Amino acid sequence: MPQPHTPQERENLLADVAEMYYLEEKDQQEIARIIGVTRSMISRMLKEARAKGIVELRVRRSLQRDHELETALVERFGLQAAVVVVMQPGSSGRVLSYLGKGGAQALLHYLVPGAILGIAWGTSISAAVDAIEPTEPFGVKIVQLVGALGATNDVYDGHALVLRLAEKLGGQGYYLNGPFLCRDPETAESLRHTQSIKDTLELGKQSQVALLGIGSSASQYSSYRLAGYVSTREQNKLQRAGAVGDVCGLHFDRQGRDVGEDFRARSLTIDKDDLFRIPARIGVAGGLGKVGPILGALRGGYVNVLVTDGMTARRVLELVEDQ
Repeated sequence: MPQPHTPQERENLLADVAEMYYLEEKDQQEIARIIGVTRSMISRMLKEARAKGIVELRVRRSLQRDHELETALVERFGLQAAVVVVMQPGSSGRVLSYLGKGGAQALLHYLVPGAILGIAWGTSISAAVDAIEPTEPFGVKIVQLVGALGATNDVYDGHALVLRLAEKLGGQGYYLNGPFLCRDPETAESLRHTQSIKDTLELGKQSQVALLGIGSSASQYSSYRLAGYVSTREQNKLQRAGAVGDVCGLHFDRQGRDVGEDFRARSLTIDKDDLFRIPARIGVAGGLGKVGPILGALRGGYVNVLVTDGMTARRVLELVEDQ
C-alpha cells in the first residue's frame, strides 16, 4: 500500500487500520501484511488513531445503586427519591462520570415529552448532560436558570449546557443573556426587567423539573472562587456569614438557612421561592468536599431528589446524626 504524504492521507490510513482492527476484527499481524509494515507499527498506529480521536472507545457499565442508602436518605430528609451510585474499587478519579450517569438516570425518570426543564450549571451537571442518551426526542423546553459565568467556563456554563442538552433531547433552549453576578443590586434588578431576561426567568418558574448542582463555599472547592468569579474577600465574607454551599447561587448554612443576602441581591438567578415551586429538583453532587453543602441543601429543601455516591451519602447521614 502506498505510504501517505499528506496529513489527510495519514488520517485516512489510520482510519483504514482502525476499521480493519475494530470492525473487521483482523489481527494486527494480518493488517501489517495488508499495509506492508511491521506489527509493532500497526500497534503504534492504533494508539495514534485513538489519540487523534479517529477512534473513540466507550465502555458501557450498568449503573449499580445502593438501595439501602437511598432509602435512608429519603426517610431522613423526606426526599422524593435518591440515587446513590456504587463506585467501583479504584474509580475515585471517575466520580464525576458515575455521578453524571446517576444524574442522567434521574432526569430521564422525571422528564416527559413537552415538559419545561430548568438547568443550572457546573461540572456535575455537565457530566449528566454527557451521560444522557435518550431513545427518542422529548421536544422539551430547556431553560437556563442562572446567568453566565463568563467565556472561560464554556464547557459547564449554563448557556453551553442548555445548548448541548437541547441538541440531545430534541428541544428548544432559552437563555439568560446576562452575567450571573452583577456589580451592585441595582444593576441586577435592571437586568431582571430586560425583556429577554424577564421572559426566560418567567419560563423558568414554570419548570416541572430542574437539574441542579450543589456548590461548596469552601475556598478549595468553590467553583466561583476557582474560576476567579468572586474575590477572596467576598468568599471570606460568605464563609463568615456561615455559608457552606449554594444551589443556583443561593447560599445557605449547614442548617439550610439563607445567608449572603447581598450576594443574592446582585445575582441574576431564579428566585428561591420560584425554585422551590419546581416539583422535581434534582441535585447532583458527590465527594467529601460536598458533604456539608449537601446536608445544608437537604435541610433547606433546595433539592428533593439527590444524586450522589455511596461514600458521600454515608458521611451525610453520619453528620446529621452527630448534630
